[in-house]
Amino acid sequence: MDINQIKKLLPHRYPFLLVDRVLECEPKKRIVAIKNVTVNEEFFNGHFPAKPVMPGVLIIESMAQAAGLLMLSEGEFEGKIPYFTGIDNARFRRTIVPGDQIVMEIEVMRLRGNVGRVKAVAKVDNQVATEAELMFLMGE
Repeated sequence: MDINQIKKLLPHRYPFLLVDRVLECEPKKRIVAIKNVTVNEEFFNGHFPAKPVMPGVLIIESMAQAAGLLMLSEGEFEGKIPYFTGIDNARFRRTIVPGDQIVMEIEVMRLRGNVGRVKAVAKVDNQVATEAELMFLMGE
């Protein structure tokens, strides 16, 4: 999926759309997506001006958006909004800085009706930067 296809599925927009491309997608199973991190991101003005580091909550949000794309890629949830409902076992293993490309690998752990749990891993240069279990609800 390119950015235009992503924007057809996700309700997020600039400056909060945090997925740039989908490389692989098996609906209801797994997705691999990327986020290109540039120095022009608004949050770097304050986090931190002299040493820019992507905030951990935005890394988690980018993984949650990739998980939302995974659920929205199948017609069953067309028109729904993916709501982030919980997080477990989050770990931040390395910083993410301007110039990095985040590769997010999301795998469905459980899906019952419109509620699910995924295992999310964000890597930079093939090193794990962040990992977590994310919960969501596909709502109106």
